[in-house]
Amino acid sequence: MQLYPKLIMDALATVRYPGNGKNLVEAEMIEDDLRLDGMKVSFSIIFDKPTDPFMKSVVKAAETAIHTYVSKEVEVTINTKSRQAARPEPGKMLPQVKNVIAVSSGKGGVGKSTVSANLAVALSLQGYKVGLLDTDIFGPSVPKMFHLENEQIYAWEKDGRQLLIPAEKYGVKILSIGFFVNPETATLWRGGMASNTLKQLIADADWGELDFLVLDTPPGTSDIHLTLLQNLAITGAVIVSTPQQVALADARKGIDMYRNEKVNVPILGLVENMSWFTPAELPENRYYLFGKEGVKRLAEEMDTPLLAQIPIVQSICEAGDEGEPAAVNDNTLTGLAFHDLARAVVAAVEKRNTEQAPTEIVEITK
Repeated sequence: MQLYPKLIMDALATVRYPGNGKNLVEAEMIEDDLRLDGMKVSFSIIFDKPTDPFMKSVVKAAETAIHTYVSKEVEVTINTKSRQAARPEPGKMLPQVKNVIAVSSGKGGVGKSTVSANLAVALSLQGYKVGLLDTDIFGPSVPKMFHLENEQIYAWEKDGRQLLIPAEKYGVKILSIGFFVNPETATLWRGGMASNTLKQLIADADWGELDFLVLDTPPGTSDIHLTLLQNLAITGAVIVSTPQQVALADARKGIDMYRNEKVNVPILGLVENMSWFTPAELPENRYYLFGKEGVKRLAEEMDTPLLAQIPIVQSICEAGDEGEPAAVNDNTLTGLAFHDLARAVVAAVEKRNTEQAPTEIVEITK
């Protein structure tokens, strides 16, 4: 039996690509590199993305079609190509980002997202190039904090890849799953789906050159934290807590997670949020609603810096709800506190980078 191109192409025309229902020939997925040598045939199938979920099944179906419609004796070699360049490998996803800061908390409700948003804005207003990634896939709050609930996110082609263009406000580049889901509907995803979405927000976005990428992480420890640690070399973590004992107990767990020998992410310091309440009409008064200086004592116990103490002022809640972070106004009590925090974080990062080796991504071995 003699092979010729039409025999092969006719066989491949019986294979349909599940993504659009067209056959491989009709969909122009067969590369112009068909080679025949006796009973040997080789060619390439082109996919849009290197991570195409149908890649393996389509390759197997193409081989089966040639054996079925041409001959079982044909030795088939199929290569795969993609129209879009491959995603960078873990640990090298953000080559233009100098420092990645994870803002974490052991429990919810301590104001971690407020601290993340205001830290990012303060750093930007102090002249740094800043990005903010809302990694809380199940409870994103960053879009509301920046009044970007209706923001439309687009993509453009760059370096052979389709990359998301982050939103931008107050000089901060911002991405959140909240831009892509209905804010009125609960996000019901399995862990794998959430992790894959997070990888897209990290690696399939045009973050450009950044001095700092601030990660607003979910409370506690979860698959999301593991995904971050497996894919990003995190410069350091900022732990947020309120002063009461139940929050401090969870803050210890957060510190332990980053200090675990398999993780080994430096703790840049602690932030005590809701340190005291100061009424607008009595700016000199302090009322310690959740206890006094609990985080300061924890910082001393854990031998880590206390980066800032952020008071409760009614305006900070109103500013967050209205989409204008308190750090936008550095002449207010809370605005000044967040700018002091930003300066403390910069100093901690510089010290960390001078004295410690770069963080390695977490390798998971089975």
